[in-house]
Amino acid sequence: MSLTKQGKHFKNLFQDFYFDTGGDEYRPGFMEMLPGGQATAEWTAPKLRVAFTLLPGFTLMAFAGFVDTLRLASDVGDRSRPELAEWTLVGKNNNPVPSSCGAEIAHQSVYSDPKEFDVIVVVGGIIRDDEFYYEPELLKFIGRAADQGKLIVGLCTGVFALAKAGVMDGRRCCVHGYHICNFQEQFPDVETVIDQIFVEDDGRLTCAGGAASVDAAGRVIEHHFGEIRARKCMPHLLVDKLRDAKHPQLSYVDNFFAVHDERVRMAVFLMQLNIASPLSIEDIARANGTKVRGLERAFHRELGMTPSSFYRKMRLERARWYLGHTDWTITMIAFETGFADTSHLTRSFKREFGILPSDCRTRRA
Repeated sequence: MSLTKQGKHFKNLFQDFYFDTGGDEYRPGFMEMLPGGQATAEWTAPKLRVAFTLLPGFTLMAFAGFVDTLRLASDVGDRSRPELAEWTLVGKNNNPVPSSCGAEIAHQSVYSDPKEFDVIVVVGGIIRDDEFYYEPELLKFIGRAADQGKLIVGLCTGVFALAKAGVMDGRRCCVHGYHICNFQEQFPDVETVIDQIFVEDDGRLTCAGGAASVDAAGRVIEHHFGEIRARKCMPHLLVDKLRDAKHPQLSYVDNFFAVHDERVRMAVFLMQLNIASPLSIEDIARANGTKVRGLERAFHRELGMTPSSFYRKMRLERARWYLGHTDWTITMIAFETGFADTSHLTRSFKREFGILPSDCRTRRA
């Protein structure tokens, strides 16, 4: 079908279905109008019931990413109706809960028997150094959900509440690299992962938060309804793909959080944010309020190499990950990791790892 004919085809579909606002008859959504994506008004899977509980200081993005992915996937058509799933916000009371940005959202009902739900989602954010931060009612609710075999999800620092409730014993959990030291200090016996965006382990799904909440929600939906239903959110949320759990967080340097010099920590963070368009070491030093020589001495002391060597190694490690986990061309990978061209990446890669990028991909195959 030519592009012109495709355009007319979709225009007719939208006119027939999408812009007709009268009545409650079934109208397919965008994904359902694609070839092979036809849906029916009937759906055989049982309705997915989700309970959200918000911790004070929760991050809006973590909550919104998960609930909007659920909302878009649960409708038959594109009218934001909870046809295939339903969700409610539960808490100790119905008082508004402040988010990290100050916006407030009220829980809709108080904690009840978790048997009413299939999935419990705890959304965290800013951590407070307060022994009463995790309400006994919340911890009891999480514990009862675990006893009943419910899937329990911890978004952002929601994983702290899961560990506090004692439901992470013997399981791996995903912790945002920014909070790893705090988590390991409080829960030294819980195995942590900081090189993935989320982790699934025996009835627990823990997620670093942020945009990764979309990916985590997609996984829950995929398990319950299948891959096509999970992908339904993509054109609406403008995401290219739902990422695998093993997609790396920004902080994939194993010993980074053993670094105590704040100049080095800030420099590494800036490097991680600028993989595709590398900053100059001068700019990084200036952002740190220090001189290049001072930053170099700090890197030698903490990491045993210069800032430029560390930056290059970081970019090459990211390139190696792309080679092993994507089908991108080597030219695209060079662009995404800040190398001038394929030749530049190839030379640097061979010098660092002793093999060519193409050999790395061949070994994966």
